[in-house]
Amino acid sequence: MNDTFLSIKNLHFSTEEKCILSDISFDVKKGELITISGPSGSGKSTLLKLIATMIPKTSGEIIFKEKKIEDYSPTDYRKDVSYFFQNPVLFGETVKDNLIFPYEIRNLTFDESRAITLLESVQLDKSFIDKKVTDLSGGEKQRVAFVRNLLFPPELLLLDEVTSALDEENSRIIKEMIVKLNQEDHLTVLWVTHDKSEFLSSPRQLVIEEGRLKEDTHE
Repeated sequence: MNDTFLSIKNLHFSTEEKCILSDISFDVKKGELITISGPSGSGKSTLLKLIATMIPKTSGEIIFKEKKIEDYSPTDYRKDVSYFFQNPVLFGETVKDNLIFPYEIRNLTFDESRAITLLESVQLDKSFIDKKVTDLSGGEKQRVAFVRNLLFPPELLLLDEVTSALDEENSRIIKEMIVKLNQEDHLTVLWVTHDKSEFLSSPRQLVIEEGRLKEDTHE
C-alpha cells in the first residue's frame, strides 16, 4: 500500500521575468510535520501557494492522496488542504461572525460550544466570541483566524510564517497548538518559517535556495 500522502514531482513555477521554483520533488507521509526554510525570495511561500491551488504551476505534478490536485473540485480540495497566512484577514463585525462562516458554507448549524472550546485552547476566553474584530490585537486576530481554520480540521495544514509578526507569548501559543494538532490528531503540517528554533523543532526539515530543494533532513 502506498503510504505517500502528498507527492510533489518535478514542480516548476515561472513568471515572465524569472524562474521561481525549479524541479522541486519530495514526498510527504500522513501525519508528518515538516518545516521549510531558506533565504527570502527563495520560493518557499510560492511552494505552499501552489500546493494550496492559489496559483497555477508551470509544470510538474502535485498529487494528494494518490490523485492529481486538478482532479479535485476546488471546494472539496480546500476542505482538506488549508493555507494559513502570516497576516490573516478577519471579516464581519465580531469574532462570532468569523467562526460562524465555516458552518454556513457547509449548511450546518453553528456549534458555539465547540467554537468557545477552541478559543480557550488558544487562551482566548469565552467572552471573545462577542468581541468586535476592531477591538482585537494583532496576536488575538491571528489566534481567532487559527481557530476559524480548525473548526473543521483539514487533513493538510500549510503554514506560511504564521508566527513572524507575533510577540513571544502569542508565538508560543500558536506553536504549541500546531505541535499538539500534529502529535495528538496526526494532522499533516508543512510549515514555512525563518525562525531557527521552529525550523529545527520538527522531525524533518527542507531547505529551499534559489528555487531549488537543497536539503531534506530527517532527525
